[in-house]
Amino acid sequence: MNGTVFDDGRPADAVSGHWVDRRAPRPWRPYLRLARIDRPIGWWLLLLPCWWSAALAAIAADQAFPDPWHCLLFLIGAVAMRGAGSTYNDIADRDLDAQVERTRLRPLPSGQVRPRHAALFLVIQALIGLAVLLQFNAEAVVIGLCSLLPVAIYPFMKRVMPMPQAILGLAFAWGALMGWAAVFARLDPPALLLYAGALCWVIGYDTIYAVQDIEDDEIAGIRSSARLFGRHVRLAVGLCYALAALFVVLAARGAGAGPVGYLGIAAFAGHLAWQVLSLRERDGRGALTLFRSNRDAGLILFVGLTADALLRNLA
Repeated sequence: MNGTVFDDGRPADAVSGHWVDRRAPRPWRPYLRLARIDRPIGWWLLLLPCWWSAALAAIAADQAFPDPWHCLLFLIGAVAMRGAGSTYNDIADRDLDAQVERTRLRPLPSGQVRPRHAALFLVIQALIGLAVLLQFNAEAVVIGLCSLLPVAIYPFMKRVMPMPQAILGLAFAWGALMGWAAVFARLDPPALLLYAGALCWVIGYDTIYAVQDIEDDEIAGIRSSARLFGRHVRLAVGLCYALAALFVVLAARGAGAGPVGYLGIAAFAGHLAWQVLSLRERDGRGALTLFRSNRDAGLILFVGLTADALLRNLA
């Protein structure tokens, strides 16, 4: 077994005591679970590269802090598009999810939501995301729309490639481009380097996440980086995280960051190192805890870059 399975319709990695399960009207709960509202770590991980990019752009533009309006739009967009992406993924994966202990009680494989209703829910969430995207400049809108390609192909990659986490990374790291484009209406080397760092970060943390499912994935024939790396999973995650930190350093240098920014990067890298040292092969419960801790790692980096922008402006 890869984790506890609840008997009230919640999947195994649901957050205990979440308001979705306590306060939301019962008919809404399967749809809120389909959008992963009960598991906010997903939208946090989609949001944080956006905020990193906004903070990096603030440093480069000599602004005191990231644009608050942009940060709010990124928050709303991350929640909507995380929900849309999860709904799309679950529609595509409903047969595979039924074979995996951790996912068999998701709304679609368990029959709580019909596929056609899930498709309509997907369209509604995507329209919310589009409305948010259209608030930015034309260049950012085009860049944002390009993110739909990796989102569209990701659910099918776990069937054909040994490391589908790379495709997931292309999608989840996209925000590292958006914050910069929203300020400068173009992409420059610091944004591209930040994107590379975010991509490596995503591959690392999603490999940790995949440790939960190694046994069931082997039975179902689902491919993952955790299966690919096997006994070397800790080394592989460590390499991904080291590259992530290196690329973020190069991005900060290109944007003209100061000592406080580098201190934030060092704290971010320290958190990632702790994750690597704590990771245990086939320890699903521990892997989930480490995976969720990436919200804190990402916030540490955001605070460091934001503080650098503020202090440089005050100096």
